[in-house]
Amino acid sequence: MKLLHVTASYLPATRYGGTIVSVHGLCRSLAERGHEVHVFTTSVDGPADSPVPHGETVLLDGGRGWYFRSAALRRFYYAPAMAAAARTQIHDFDIVHSHAVYLWPGWAVTRQARRAGVPYVISPRGMLEKSLIEQKSPVAKAVLIGMVERLVLERAAAIHVTSPREGEELERFGFALPRIYEIPNGSDQGVTAGVDRDVPEAIRHAAGQGPFALFLGRISWKKGLDRLLAALPNAPDVRVIIAGNDDEKFTPALAAQAGRLGIADRVHFAGPVHGHAKSWLLSQAMFMVVPSYSENFGNVVLESLAHTRPVLMTPEVGVGATVARHGAGVIADGAPESFGRAMAALAADAAGRSVMGRRGRELVERQFGWPSVAARIEGMYQEIRAMRGHS
Repeated sequence: MKLLHVTASYLPATRYGGTIVSVHGLCRSLAERGHEVHVFTTSVDGPADSPVPHGETVLLDGGRGWYFRSAALRRFYYAPAMAAAARTQIHDFDIVHSHAVYLWPGWAVTRQARRAGVPYVISPRGMLEKSLIEQKSPVAKAVLIGMVERLVLERAAAIHVTSPREGEELERFGFALPRIYEIPNGSDQGVTAGVDRDVPEAIRHAAGQGPFALFLGRISWKKGLDRLLAALPNAPDVRVIIAGNDDEKFTPALAAQAGRLGIADRVHFAGPVHGHAKSWLLSQAMFMVVPSYSENFGNVVLESLAHTRPVLMTPEVGVGATVARHGAGVIADGAPESFGRAMAALAADAAGRSVMGRRGRELVERQFGWPSVAARIEGMYQEIRAMRGHS
């Protein structure tokens, strides 16, 4: 099949997480299965542009990437040249798969797909959670959902969600949705946990101060770091390293909270870590903490399990139920007392952590490898084409 994936950003997966990592892994694995994979994306990289060719094909992950410049309305990744390219090329594709909810690339390309009669799939990637929208941006996103996203969703050939929780949240909107396919994100199982190079001295120093729990991800209100800090007084022997990008400039507020709680000496903000440094830090941690208010899946959970490190999660983490069911992690309520007690118990149980770590690695190998996940996505595409009378 000739496939077109649409995403707002398609930057180095070593420096970014979440959707970028997932789309990289999926497109690479689909190409390995013999499909012709194209990616329409923008060159937006924070306030700057990536140094990539624009409006021409670039060999990428076994497929072909097309980068388009966003000169205005960069918050929505507005790139008119992408729409023009979609108009001329859309008829050539068998399936369009959009990973750009609330963003212009998704709207523009799915519109051209509808006009051309090309079936498209939507992956919300955690962006359609009714309770969070009502809490954080009720007016702006309600308008977008009512005027744009509802049409995009209801006219899709299928919706792809990564966990039961994501599907349940989507159905709360009450839309007339097409079939929903639940297929998890995948994981690159190879790790470099034993590689001790390219690790900044500051990271080595922080890790060398004694056993620690690790938070790894964006420094964002959505990630629940405020309740992680609130829980630490209930886990007096636990130290935490917080590593990740802080595009929202949230760290000063968290540092102030740690100071008020008297736990500043047990919290270290390490900044972003990538590549070998990230893998090394994961290998040194006792366990991972994922205290999110909302996490449609939780790629970082799979990263931790691949490094044989168990995970402590809140119930809002999409992959959490599967991990807990296989004895590879623990789910605890995000209330300070509950999460704090769970941290303390896990820190005190080295033997239990070792058992959970082995189970986690086995779970990733058995259920979340990219080859098997890509095969399931391929099966979804084939079913869509069969329903439309294509072989």
